[in-house]
Amino acid sequence: MSSTPKIDDALRAAILSRPDVILDDPDVMHALIAANAGAMGDNIIDLRGVAMARMENRLGQLEDTHASVIAAAYDNLAGTQQIQRAILLLMEATDLTGFQSALDAAADILRVDAIRLLIEGGHATLVPVDPGFVQHYVKQDKPVTLRQIPAGSALVHGDHAAAVRSEGCLRLDLGTGSAPALLVMASTDPQMFNPQQGTDLLAFFAGVVERMLRRWIP
Repeated sequence: MSSTPKIDDALRAAILSRPDVILDDPDVMHALIAANAGAMGDNIIDLRGVAMARMENRLGQLEDTHASVIAAAYDNLAGTQQIQRAILLLMEATDLTGFQSALDAAADILRVDAIRLLIEGGHATLVPVDPGFVQHYVKQDKPVTLRQIPAGSALVHGDHAAAVRSEGCLRLDLGTGSAPALLVMASTDPQMFNPQQGTDLLAFFAGVVERMLRRWIP
C-alpha cells in the first residue's frame, strides 16, 4: 500500500476542472517547484525550476518597465493638456496688458507659482531689465533652461522670490531688431523644474508666446 497521502477528492476535482488557476498563481507554483526539488534530492539540479525563476525575474522587470512607461505617458498627456489650455487662454488677449494678465492666470493652469516676462531695454508693461541681462542670467544659449535654485530673485520672480526653488527659463526671439526677452516660470517645488526633464512642450509654449508678442512689440 502506498504511504503517499491521497489528495482530497473535492480539491482534486477542482484542480482538474481549472488547472489554469494553478498555473496563474505564483505562490502555488513556487510551492510545487519547492516540493519537486525536495523530492529530487540535493544532488540534482532542477533546470526547469532555474529557468522558471529567471523567467519570473524577467517578467517582473518587464512589468516594472511597463508601469513606468504608462506613468510617463499619462504625465506627458497631462502636461500637453495644460499647455494647450494655457495657450487658448493667451489667445484671448487683445493687447499687451491683457496678455500679461493672461500669463498670470496661466500660472494656475500650469501649476507654477509665477510667470514673469522680462525684456531688455524696458517696456511700459513688461518687466524691464538691463541690456545683456538675459544671457547673464541664463548663462546658456539653449532656448529652454530648467534648473533648481537656492532662492529666487525679486526682479525675476516677483513676490514669490523668497520661496522659489526651481525655474524654467524660456528665451524668446521677438524678431530682427527686437530686444532679447525671457519668460520665466517659477515654482516653490524644487522638483518642478530640473535638467533631466524634457523641454519640447515648453519650447512650443515659448514659440506661441513669441508670435503673440510680435504683434505688440516692434
